[in-house]
Amino acid sequence: MSKQQESPETTFTTDQSAEILEFAREVLASEAGAITEAARELTEAFPRAVQAILNCPGRVCVTGMGKAGVIGRKIQATLASTGTLAYSLHPVEALHGDLGMVHPEDIVIALSRSGGSEISQLVPLLKKIGCAIILLTGETESTTAQYADFVLSIGNAPEACPLGLAPSSSTAAMLALGDALALAVMKQKAIKPEQYAANHPGGALGRALMKVRDIMRTGENCPCVSPATRLAQCYEAMLRAPLRAGAAIVVDDSHLLAGILTQGDVFRLIAKKEHDVERPVGEIMTRSPKHIDAEQPALDALALMRRFSIDELPVVDNSQKVVGLLDIQDLIRHGFPIAESTV
Repeated sequence: MSKQQESPETTFTTDQSAEILEFAREVLASEAGAITEAARELTEAFPRAVQAILNCPGRVCVTGMGKAGVIGRKIQATLASTGTLAYSLHPVEALHGDLGMVHPEDIVIALSRSGGSEISQLVPLLKKIGCAIILLTGETESTTAQYADFVLSIGNAPEACPLGLAPSSSTAAMLALGDALALAVMKQKAIKPEQYAANHPGGALGRALMKVRDIMRTGENCPCVSPATRLAQCYEAMLRAPLRAGAAIVVDDSHLLAGILTQGDVFRLIAKKEHDVERPVGEIMTRSPKHIDAEQPALDALALMRRFSIDELPVVDNSQKVVGLLDIQDLIRHGFPIAESTV
């Protein structure tokens, strides 16, 4: 495209910027108002819907068409991440074969502001299968609502769209009501942080809730030797570990922590020409090394390793028996920020 054909760059005047900011505030106020209206519309149908989900022997099926379907997929993801088995069902695909994935013991959350479109065709079929239906809608007297076991109103606040057409206020209310439903179920299930973390193994959230035991090395990857083990044998034990351990833990006859010998220690002995391969590791190991309990947060282990500039950390149980080894590489693999933030 030539320069003559290029669209001119948009530049707002001060008045235009102020007008845009005012409109944005109006949109947010409109959507906040829609959520407030949905809160006022809550009835006893809500706790009964929560109870139905808790008592559901199958899974939760979430379905909606268009923008309501997008909101439905978010609600389904929230349910799944907070301990409730849930899946999404596209209404059109359901009418062309995907209905086969729905079981009679499933409960359905259907989303439709008007109660029309493909949802009005799908809900009677789901009811025929034997599913209980929870409907989130703005039209509580629609034909679709008559098939629902639990009707949850999102109210009828006007859309924030300048034309009053694009789903905006209605979808905000629908999302908030769906979140309230999913989180009420979560609260009744008394989901613990550890359970929530199990569904979020990636990212900062998963790392924040991860325990040392979740990432420590065990078995062959945690070489343990006695104080009488010769230096050569100890170094061979490090090399034999499938993950190439950077240290061997020294334990006594009761498998209690006695010391540690790292590859760095071996290299320093070589540099000083003090590497007698027949020497017992009990004479050259680091005694009373820094260590951590397996049940402590992995973030605590990271802080300890940073503080003392160490790359290997013996892991013990509450009786001080060695149960694993944590290597700095294990933290790196799980996305922990090894360098301290300067922010």
